[in-house]
Amino acid sequence: MILLPAIDILGGKTVRLARGDFDAQTPYDEDPLDAARRWVADGARGLHMVDLDGARDGAPVNLEHVARAASELDVPIQIGGGLRTMQAIDAAIDAGATRVVLGTAAFNDIDFLDSAIAAHGNRIVVSVDARAGMLATSGWVEQTEIPIEPVIRRLTDRGVRRFVFSSIERDGTLEGPDLDTARRVADSVRGSFVYSGGVSTLDDLRALAALRQVNLAGVIVGKALYEGRFSVRDAQRVLDG
Repeated sequence: MILLPAIDILGGKTVRLARGDFDAQTPYDEDPLDAARRWVADGARGLHMVDLDGARDGAPVNLEHVARAASELDVPIQIGGGLRTMQAIDAAIDAGATRVVLGTAAFNDIDFLDSAIAAHGNRIVVSVDARAGMLATSGWVEQTEIPIEPVIRRLTDRGVRRFVFSSIERDGTLEGPDLDTARRVADSVRGSFVYSGGVSTLDDLRALAALRQVNLAGVIVGKALYEGRFSVRDAQRVLDG
């Protein structure tokens, strides 16, 4: 497993939200590139960037920050937020993204998802975000009553092989990971997935590693890193075993 530091961008700055609430944000770096440099200098093997403006507005807003990071830092970058057209996906890849993370459009427009996979294969990642095990979309502001397991299976049937699973109740709370739901996701994914939400200590990372799910490929961590709970380097050592 690898650690993926989260760089969430809102209004051109790095922030963290609590439980996906745009009104409950904590600002950190004025320049997202400062965060990217810091995490890579501390040993990050990849970065997870989220265009929160794009997620809310439905089209990417902050790809310039992806381009700046990609031009300077020699690590893979995945970007999500507002990627709901093929033009948006192409723009993100042209900006230097190694992988693109689809959310709302992957569920609402099957033809779009099929086209994205046909064009970009395993560079396409689908984000499955859940509250109480039920799918949330549109930058986490729209809640459905659809369980995530059949959603993951349907996406897999359409060729998706990479997922991000986010536990919205845990996101930005430092309350610990949702291990039970992570197991359920692992049982449904044919391919690989990355877990996100609630990690606050190295013991939380040990607990995720102890699930021993071969398809759990990484962990996204945000607030715990920004608040100095542990370093990227120490976290990666834990995930390396």
